[in-house]
Amino acid sequence: MPDPRLDVLTIGNAVVDIIAATDDDFLAREGLEKGSMRLIDTDEATRLYEHMGPAREVSGGSAGNTAAGVAALGGRAGFIGQVAEDQLGDIYRHDIRGSGVEFDTPALDIGVPTGRVMVLVTPDGQRTMNTFLGAAQHLPADAIDPKQIEDAAILYLEGYLWDPEVPRRAMTQAIEIARGAGRKVAFTLSDSFCVDRHRDGFLQLLQGGFVDILFANEDEILSLTGAADLDSAIAQVAPQAAVLVVTRSEKGALAIAEGRRVDVSAEPVNRVVDTTGAGDLFAAGFLAAFARGGGLERSLRTGAIAAAEVISHYGARPEADLAALVRERLG
Repeated sequence: MPDPRLDVLTIGNAVVDIIAATDDDFLAREGLEKGSMRLIDTDEATRLYEHMGPAREVSGGSAGNTAAGVAALGGRAGFIGQVAEDQLGDIYRHDIRGSGVEFDTPALDIGVPTGRVMVLVTPDGQRTMNTFLGAAQHLPADAIDPKQIEDAAILYLEGYLWDPEVPRRAMTQAIEIARGAGRKVAFTLSDSFCVDRHRDGFLQLLQGGFVDILFANEDEILSLTGAADLDSAIAQVAPQAAVLVVTRSEKGALAIAEGRRVDVSAEPVNRVVDTTGAGDLFAAGFLAAFARGGGLERSLRTGAIAAAEVISHYGARPEADLAALVRERLG
């Protein structure tokens, strides 16, 4: 098997994070409940975007954030996700490429605009989130480049994209290509709500031996198994994945491979500002280290360092030099 050109190739929802400062009066005028999170349609996405003030626009989405984190750690990262032929699609492409991520998925004119998450931040730090998935939910199987997948040491998939049938077929095809090329497949359960909707599908992936590295937090793995406690859940899932990684917020994280369990503590943080992207960056750290031969402990600790950095400020992208942080703390 030839050496991989990419360390990690991720597939997920391509959505632009649009982050703007606002006040309570604006929320009231727009009929928005402070601190809420909601899914919106095309018309509401267009209307609210036009009403928002100046904003910071960043390529986002769970798997996109993970790819950017891998690149920030010095890894070779790629991303597959669907954008439309519009202004936000151009912004997404320019921004994620600017972060050092290979992104070659062609934009499509499918009558649906590029996905976006409009985040309104009030002076008290509360975030009101309005999510329009848009074109991201229309990733077709023919957007998958087999050569790109064959060239990646690890293919990483987000559970969020398992909802719609069209991208699910694309992800299934990508898994088949990766396994046929002898590459590793990593999968994140993404959210306990995703697990509730797709428990049978996720279990079939695991039981069929299609997932080499599974990422879950405590709530997600408990939802997947229906177990009463974490140890029971781990005992059910660990035999079905070569590597099981479970994040536990302030309690750290653990990984199990070949019957060996490694636990690490959470990295210290002076002040938790925004937990958005913590899981995405943890996965980035783990995968970046693991793809280059790092053991379980180093991979876990790299993930913990990346997660601690991103929760110390607003936004789901690192602001500090992650590679330097890892060198400083791990050598």
